[in-house]
Amino acid sequence: EALKKTPLFDFHKSHGGKMVSFAGWSLPVQYQDSHLESHLHTRRHCSLFDVSHMLQTKIFGQDRVKMMESLVVSDIAELKPNQGTLTLFTNEEGGIIDDLIVTNTSDKYLYVVSNAGCREKDLALMQNKASELRSAGWDVNLEVTDHALMALQGPSAAHVLQAGVSDDLRKLTFMTSAVMDVFGVPGCRVTRCGYTGEDGVEISVPAEKAVHLAEALLKNQEVKLAGLAARDSLRLEAGLCLYGNDIDERTTPVEGSLGWTLGKRRRAAMDFPGAAIVVPQIKGKLTRKRVGLTSTGAPIRQHSLIMNTEGAVIGEITSGCPSPCLKKNVAMGYVDGQYSKIGTPLMVEVRKKQQEAVVSKMPFVPTRYYTLK
Repeated sequence: EALKKTPLFDFHKSHGGKMVSFAGWSLPVQYQDSHLESHLHTRRHCSLFDVSHMLQTKIFGQDRVKMMESLVVSDIAELKPNQGTLTLFTNEEGGIIDDLIVTNTSDKYLYVVSNAGCREKDLALMQNKASELRSAGWDVNLEVTDHALMALQGPSAAHVLQAGVSDDLRKLTFMTSAVMDVFGVPGCRVTRCGYTGEDGVEISVPAEKAVHLAEALLKNQEVKLAGLAARDSLRLEAGLCLYGNDIDERTTPVEGSLGWTLGKRRRAAMDFPGAAIVVPQIKGKLTRKRVGLTSTGAPIRQHSLIMNTEGAVIGEITSGCPSPCLKKNVAMGYVDGQYSKIGTPLMVEVRKKQQEAVVSKMPFVPTRYYTLK
């Protein structure tokens, strides 16, 4: 099958992007800089990522919040205007269908960003639910937007962006959103969020203006282009999940250490898909729990077996890489709940050899989200 191209495809190639296949799209894995240089540049300055492959949806109608709450675990009704939250689509068994960000815009719609790899099933889930509710007399409909999506991430991201906007970005805190002109492009939605653990924004921009905006941002010496390789190691240092690796339809929010996404009101009402299975897990004993692990020596990779100190297999690694910031290996994986305490010594099998690892607090690298606390 032909790979889908983002509006920045030619731009990537002209800037030396090494294109690879990802979730059915052609995206840059890196540019001229090494993966390590790109990763560290993001942590020290800021980088521009093309995330236009993500599914962007708008949900309209008076019953939009009720519709979304019939599919996700969070309290969407409590979101203030232009506030967003990470949440999860769950199935009736409590398994995670996808993770997504839902923003309650002040423009009478919910703005939803979900994963490219889950595009078809997410769209079917939302469209089928909207159709079912409309036939019951509810007022709800959805629209897929073809805007490009760019993430500007790193400690200098807000300073770089401020030069091109009239809004005061000091007022735009983590997980809030606003529509503004950005470097002369009207109608851009700027959301203070990202997938790196750094301060930064995601900018939803009309597709035909994507290259103009990317070039305007790149004029600042602070900004470099970054690809999928740096994106993966940055999110792993930040302890963030990659859908399909670290969470999937066989994993519940509690097993995935994402219990914080469960709205308090939703837990009490037990009115989200799979609640009858998920809510009792909050205080129960788990046979699988996502944990962070650190080690020295050979890099830990996905599918490596995790053992207790006696050598019995107790779980499996779901993501792992050498951490450019910590200069040791970081990984996440699932272990039996009794081994999930921070500081627990374990073993990991790497290239048929066992090496020591320790259960470690995530995020591995402190996050620097812009909150006013």
